[in-house]
Amino acid sequence: MTFIWLGDTPDLDATLVGGKARSINRMRALGMPVPPAFVLSTAFCGDVNGNDGHLTDSILTCLRDGLTQLEEATDRRLGGVDRPLLISVRSGGAKSMPGMMDTVLNLGMNDTVEARLAEITGDAAFAADTHRRFLEQYERVVGTPSTGDPWKDLVLAAEAVFASWNSPRAQSYRSHHGIGHDGGTAVTVQAMVFGNYDDKSGTGVLFSRNPLTGDREPYGEWLPRGQGEDVVSGRFDALHLDELKQQMPDVHAELLRASAELEQHGRDAQDIEFTVEAGRLWLLQTRSAKRSPQAAVRIAVVLAEEGIIERSEAVAMVTDAQIAAATAPHVDPLARKGATLLASGLPACPGVASGRVVTTCEEAEDLSDEGVPVILARPTTDPDDVSGMVVAEAIITEIGGSTSHAAVVSRELGTPCVVGCGKGALESLTGRTVTVDGTNGEIFEGTLPLADVHGAERDAADQLRRWADELIPSKVAQ
Repeated sequence: MTFIWLGDTPDLDATLVGGKARSINRMRALGMPVPPAFVLSTAFCGDVNGNDGHLTDSILTCLRDGLTQLEEATDRRLGGVDRPLLISVRSGGAKSMPGMMDTVLNLGMNDTVEARLAEITGDAAFAADTHRRFLEQYERVVGTPSTGDPWKDLVLAAEAVFASWNSPRAQSYRSHHGIGHDGGTAVTVQAMVFGNYDDKSGTGVLFSRNPLTGDREPYGEWLPRGQGEDVVSGRFDALHLDELKQQMPDVHAELLRASAELEQHGRDAQDIEFTVEAGRLWLLQTRSAKRSPQAAVRIAVVLAEEGIIERSEAVAMVTDAQIAAATAPHVDPLARKGATLLASGLPACPGVASGRVVTTCEEAEDLSDEGVPVILARPTTDPDDVSGMVVAEAIITEIGGSTSHAAVVSRELGTPCVVGCGKGALESLTGRTVTVDGTNGEIFEGTLPLADVHGAERDAADQLRRWADELIPSKVAQ
């Protein structure tokens, strides 16, 4: 076994390199603007765990060889004084587990590199911000402060990323979604690009189709001078993607062209992470988009109608549970008129649910075990909140946008969600029984009655049922 350089072949096995590295490889093979990278495969994960969590000598050799090729590709050197190389060290399992495992960005920073970066860019604030981000994230992920030696930091970061496969939150997520625990994570090492570089830089997330409704229009968020996890963390209120169009129309147009190509190539709606550095677009990852049940049924039908997939694939793409959720009743319009609106925010996952508001995952789990429906209310969510999210009837947050952690995970769970209600907006809700309308982004007092509402998602569900009925005779004949 050795490291795998990404972009040399049209496709790689996700079970070997993880979904993240596979997507990087695909995009680079298509000639898209993606920073160079290599990956240590999932096969190494068991070896590390069997070696008390440390890289074996053979894995260290692979890591060193991969780094050498990355340095040659970028004409930079990790820890170098003249042209320093900064890298990301990213996790990636065969199946997407958003935010469940660990990542370290800006690795390669130390005091000397910060001073050199300030000299090269003429921007001491940028260099200091990048160093700060690295030190904070490194200590949070690795568990110890940076050594100041970039190679030692890389080794420890790789070990921490491999170890994150067995973190409690990752295990809880896999158990809930029926994902096996023996697959392991890969470790992808990639050259950094910087969304915090200047006023023509930023980071964002683009969905090729609306993940809430299934509408064809692209959907996403943009955070100027942001980096890495800033948008998906929910700690920042990102801007609508139209802000990127106004600020840098050429970059926006290039992004949409890439999105259309990736959707055709991936044969599914895509969730694309991107960075703009000094006006230049870089694609960091693409994957099948997590979507609400309502969007799932509509996207499956439209992809088939557009000829991107076959009807049989559209039927297989949607589960019975998604169809049931997509066609579930909405808040009765008459009851809505007389209801007391307690809070409102951005709709992040459609649907309606009622329950008692709790603010901790522990309380959510305890009450759920007792059969009490709960609504999890948090300032924002992160991967450590998954145990509470999976038992909640609905999720609401004070900050964060429609591509934040809470939004993405809730859509995958099919759990109604409202985000960005405003700081402090949820304090008065604790312990109260409320109804969360994730379709309209509203939280009402009490338990509101429901009523059937005919919408586009019901038409799509009916179409899928008709296609499924048409396929049954051919299946029997086989």
